[in-house]
Amino acid sequence: MREGSLEAPIRHDLDWQNPWFWDETALEKEMERVFDICHGCRRCFNLCDSFPRLFDLIDNGPTGELDGVKKEDYAQVEEACTLCDMCFMTKCPYVPPHEWALDFPHLMLRHRAVMARKNGVNFVDKQLAETDRTGRIGSFLASAANWATDEHNTTARRSMERLAGIHHGARLPRYAGETFEIRARREGAVLNEAAPAFGKRKAVLYATCFVNFNSTDIGAAARAVLARNGVETEVVHPACCGMPKLELGDIASVAAAAQEVSAALLPWVDKGYDIIALTPSCALMLKFEWKLICPGDPAIERLSNATFDLSEYVVDIAKKHGLAPGLQPLEGGVSVHLACHARAQNMGAKAAEMLRLVPGTRVAVIERCSGHGGIWGARTENFETAVKVGKPAAQAALKNDTSFVASECPLAADHLMQVMEMTAGDQVPKPSRASHPIELLAQAYGLARTDP
Repeated sequence: MREGSLEAPIRHDLDWQNPWFWDETALEKEMERVFDICHGCRRCFNLCDSFPRLFDLIDNGPTGELDGVKKEDYAQVEEACTLCDMCFMTKCPYVPPHEWALDFPHLMLRHRAVMARKNGVNFVDKQLAETDRTGRIGSFLASAANWATDEHNTTARRSMERLAGIHHGARLPRYAGETFEIRARREGAVLNEAAPAFGKRKAVLYATCFVNFNSTDIGAAARAVLARNGVETEVVHPACCGMPKLELGDIASVAAAAQEVSAALLPWVDKGYDIIALTPSCALMLKFEWKLICPGDPAIERLSNATFDLSEYVVDIAKKHGLAPGLQPLEGGVSVHLACHARAQNMGAKAAEMLRLVPGTRVAVIERCSGHGGIWGARTENFETAVKVGKPAAQAALKNDTSFVASECPLAADHLMQVMEMTAGDQVPKPSRASHPIELLAQAYGLARTDP
């Protein structure tokens, strides 16, 4: 045994089909073991709110040790976990192969799954996790949906807060009037036959719920950049990857989504296409989480090996073939936030690496949590914490004083921009919106306009 994470972390399979996984007594015993180690270590105190909650429960208890904490209060720690994986990836010295074998995020997921099986999932939460259905309705009724969910529509948002528990001030994603699949068919893409990668790469863009129904500009920018670089693309969205249901502890539904999506994408892999997930949370699911939930499944393994994160793919083209010429500087520079689910892919800071391919452009990296946590940060009970956690990242972006702010996670981008506005007060932030890095690369090519 060696101290201090001197070896690469190993993620064990999620043994959710074993009866032991669902045993509450065994679960409490494992939580007690892990919480006691965490209390003695405290290296994660500055990550999410789970660890301050845990330490406060212990420190303020009658004994000052874990034995003074009621078992029912363990849930308070789990409720603050956003499954970002940063404690496992960047902080914990006791992850496997260390003999203590801590995997805090998967322990929180296990608790969530056991409680969901025991008590059921809240009706509203269950509906919010049906992102494909909600996305189709939202796109069909985009004008009305965007009017109702705008944070400045105080009447509608107060009603939403009472009915759905979504904080009235949280900025919510807007819906596109047409899906990215439809937009891609309408716009087409003309390949640059002079590009170094022409004829050497072709890719399927797994649209993801967010890009397909909300931010189609991300998909359009990705397709335009890849076409400029000679890469043939197809756009496919068979179903959601299951991340929203994973956050509810509905592991069986995630396994079903893995089977459905892999069955739709693998025929493209058989025809020589790479798979690109357009948002990092979905890339993380396809590349890593599905393999842990469906261990030993050859289809899931094969899809994992063929899947790229979007920024990772562009950097891979640049390294192996070279990018097409024509990139122009992004005047005023870019502050790029490294999203947790991109970092959890253990591929390096690909968003920053990609933007540094743009000549004459200052790229400032923000390696702090944006605080959003998906739907977690929009909930009434969590929004103020999400703002608090995201404030250091917002302050860093303001201090960088760049013309552009970007994050690979579009939800993190929107939340970061909102916290920047709240933090700046009378000082209006220089950018009016936060972008995806691929949108800025498209702008540098003159393919799309992203106003700072």
